Amino acid sequence: MHSFIVKNIKDLDSVSAQLIKSYPTDKLFIFEGQMGSGKTTLIKIICKQLGVIDTTSSPTFSMINEYRTEKGSKIYHMDFYRIKNLEEVYDMGYEDYFYSDNYCFIEWPEKIAELLPENAVHVNICLQGVERLIITC
Repeated sequence: MHSFIVKNIKDLDSVSAQLIKSYPTDKLFIFEGQMGSGKTTLIKIICKQLGVIDTTSSPTFSMINEYRTEKGSKIYHMDFYRIKNLEEVYDMGYEDYFYSDNYCFIEWPEKIAELLPENAVHVNICLQGVERLIITC
């Protein structure tokens, strides 16, 4: 298990680099944490580390954003906060994304827990005080 203490947003650059380095063959990451804990921010920084050339943003309303890297790879960023039932996830063809061998970053995974592969990397973000995060994976 890895654990990181983040005291300011600048620390997220090194945390994201460590996450990528610590899981060199893993592509599916699920991000857990309360609303406003920094899940989307961390994913944006990880995408930057991975060479994403597109603008990254929260897929809260679209459910999924697809980004391209400078090398032409795809990265998927999913947010299941607003799903009403699993049928929506089946309809979007979630398996094509989860098993694509492209990076796939998922927010609000607890909404689709029964669909998640066992080998997903769990990243937990815990707010501690006003400006301190504990990130474990």
